[in-house]
Amino acid sequence: NKNGEEADLEEDAEVPRQKRTAKKKSHKMNDSDGESEAEEGASGKKKGDKKASIKDQKEAENKEKQTNKKEKEQNKKRKKNPSESSSSSSASNSSDEESLSEEELARLMEQVEEKKKLISTMRNKPWRMMKKLALLREAQAFVEKFEGALGKGKGKKFYAYKMMMAKKWVKFKRDFDNFKTQCIPWEMKIKEVESHFGSSVASYFIFLRWMYGVNLVLFGLIFGLVIIPEILMGMPYGSIPRKTVPRAEQATAMDFSVLWDFEGYIKYSAVFYGYYNNQRTIGWLKYRLPMAYFMVGVSVFGYSLMVVIRSMARNANESTGDGDDNNFTFSWKMFTSWDYLIGNPETADNKFASITTSFKESIVDEQESNKDENIHLRRFLRVLANVLIICCLCGSGYLIYFVVKRSQNFSKMQNIGWYERNEVEIVMSLLGMFCPPLFETIAALEDYHPRIGLKWQLGRIFALFLGNLYTFLLALMDDVNEKLTEEVAIKNITYWTLFSYYNSSAVNNSDVTPPPLDPADVPRGPCWETTVGIEFVRLTVSDILVTYVTILVGDFIRACFVRFVNYCWCWDLEAGFPSYAEFDISGNVLGLIFNQGMIWMGSFYAPGLVGINVLRLLTSMYFQCWAVMTSNVPHERVFKASKSNNFYMGLLLLILFLSLLPVAYTIMSLPPSFDCGPFSGKKKMFDVIQETIKQDFPLFVAKIFSYVANPGLIIPAVLLMVLAIYYLNAVAEAYQHANTELKKKMQMQREEEKNKRNNKATTNSAMQDLEDLLVPSAKSMSQPKPTEEENKSDSTKRNSPAKKEGNMARNSNTTNSGRGDMQAPPPSVTITRPPRPSLRASHHKQPKSVTYQPGPYPGMGRGKP
Repeated sequence: NKNGEEADLEEDAEVPRQKRTAKKKSHKMNDSDGESEAEEGASGKKKGDKKASIKDQKEAENKEKQTNKKEKEQNKKRKKNPSESSSSSSASNSSDEESLSEEELARLMEQVEEKKKLISTMRNKPWRMMKKLALLREAQAFVEKFEGALGKGKGKKFYAYKMMMAKKWVKFKRDFDNFKTQCIPWEMKIKEVESHFGSSVASYFIFLRWMYGVNLVLFGLIFGLVIIPEILMGMPYGSIPRKTVPRAEQATAMDFSVLWDFEGYIKYSAVFYGYYNNQRTIGWLKYRLPMAYFMVGVSVFGYSLMVVIRSMARNANESTGDGDDNNFTFSWKMFTSWDYLIGNPETADNKFASITTSFKESIVDEQESNKDENIHLRRFLRVLANVLIICCLCGSGYLIYFVVKRSQNFSKMQNIGWYERNEVEIVMSLLGMFCPPLFETIAALEDYHPRIGLKWQLGRIFALFLGNLYTFLLALMDDVNEKLTEEVAIKNITYWTLFSYYNSSAVNNSDVTPPPLDPADVPRGPCWETTVGIEFVRLTVSDILVTYVTILVGDFIRACFVRFVNYCWCWDLEAGFPSYAEFDISGNVLGLIFNQGMIWMGSFYAPGLVGINVLRLLTSMYFQCWAVMTSNVPHERVFKASKSNNFYMGLLLLILFLSLLPVAYTIMSLPPSFDCGPFSGKKKMFDVIQETIKQDFPLFVAKIFSYVANPGLIIPAVLLMVLAIYYLNAVAEAYQHANTELKKKMQMQREEEKNKRNNKATTNSAMQDLEDLLVPSAKSMSQPKPTEEENKSDSTKRNSPAKKEGNMARNSNTTNSGRGDMQAPPPSVTITRPPRPSLRASHHKQPKSVTYQPGPYPGMGRGKP
């Protein structure tokens, strides 16, 4: 290395000397001397390089030997005292970090930021996966290695520690999110169903899981605040008449038929309303059970309303990211129709057929918009179909009302059969089973679009269930009114019995007080709240049984028959009738919704009904997942589930509102029973709030509540809420209109930019054609006139064979190009008509007359016209 540096210095010193001598010598001598010096220098450099290479090899061998000796000594020292070795290594690392200059740190910081940006945008790169993984690992390794060196001075270690802790925190959050997803119940089971049947079928099970979570919270409220305090701190069974089976019923109170009808011991248990006592406080905690019962009943509806609206808002926010279906319909269908969660070939084939069908439907929609049809016949058939369906709805409502009235007569009889006791539940379940297929058959007359027909079908099933439910409630209200009139007479009998029993000692002139009357012998009132709760529990249990029997018979046994009898049957059972069953998404979801409506209505009269519903949803998840995977086949048309989530939630919200009305009516209007329930002895159920405010709160709080409860304040508050809702709705519509206008403006701007680019491309091509035509004249105008000597040289160059070859090549290039037809005219000729159109000139108007200056005709030989 030293010899090379000395040689470079000598060469630098010889440079000015050579310049001085070069001025005195001629060019030839300089060339010859230069060649000889170059040869001598090359030979000298070769010799010097050989010597330097030999010396470098010897020096490298000596250095390797020395380093090997040092490493051996250091290893021996490390084995003797490892603490010193670690301190020395840390010191060397610190010295390396301190050796970084500010420029190197800035360069490192830029590189680290670039690597971080690459890591964050790696998914968007149009690279292969192998390249992405390799670059990702390389970038992560670089960031981990050099990120700690970005601090200053003593802050480097703290910065490295901070970055390490930040990475560990990110990793912990990611692991915790994975843990939370693993803790989601039935996630893998739903994913399995989703891979075989698509996201549309999985949406039902997701909705079922959501309903299970809501009911679990409601069960926690009722069980923790009402049932457990009454069992632990209330009076035990048999202490008072409302907690004791009557003497006449004790003989059959444990029979299965009695228990199946929720009579006997179940009727006088904590499952129903009548079991709870009306004491203001119970137990050593002075727990206010009547107040807790009322507030829990109100909170059930409040919590459900809050959860449903929150879910609808979340779904609405998620659906805003979807594309606009009004524009580019076929592009959206082509690039966004596939469901990538499908993992079954049969489902994939069905999805492929579904996409093909959707394309055909879009084409048919475009064709039918201009097609003439017999409108009067179509309207007549649709009116006829609606009349038939309305007749079915009215008939089902009248049948339920008739059956409920008949059951009231049966309840007064003795020794009635199982069918008479459960006739109402059986009829309602059968109507829910057979009416939807009948509606679908009648809807074939309407010939609606499939999407519109599906909405009509859901609406009619909803009207059927709602009509049946409210007909049942109206019949129950008639029964409740009869029981209230009966209760007045029984109340007098009860008071007279107790009065005569305890006053019998005074009549007999005996000083001994008689023993207390057995609670089983006390006359009982009808307790209409418990009767209503029993009817809702029966409806829920019968609905569970009908659903499970339908799945077993209609899906599993049907699938077994098709699977094993198909080999020996006259026709193909799998392709024809009866074939395998499909999973009815809309029917199952509507069944869940109306079952939840019965739970909301019945939970106030039967606190244990929510627990029964939790068990029903738990078993339905496993049972229906098994039935879907073993007995059903994928739908012929697999729909994405994101389009119908808010529709189902809207139906659930409507059912929640409609189920709130009967409960609110009974709380505000009907008097409670005199001998059962936590509100017995009061005129109205809501009197418990006034009693609690008067006795447990200061006087000014009672005055405030009395002022707040004044109708003069409630009515303006309701009007203000209505006005606020109207204002917010108007603002939302204005924002929606502004968004649509902004979309239109953005679309127009995009089209204008596209038109500008197209116009620019056409004008550029036209200008290039004009430049090709005007090249000779432009050159003659821009170049100066040639002199005589230049003309002579030009003539000699033209006569040279090289120039002739160049002209021939230019002529061949022009003929082979795309503008071969547009050749220049001969000299001093005026063109009075435009040239023939070409690919580029066809988009732009060209001038009709162009004058060319005299000059050679390109591409032609000399002397030709």
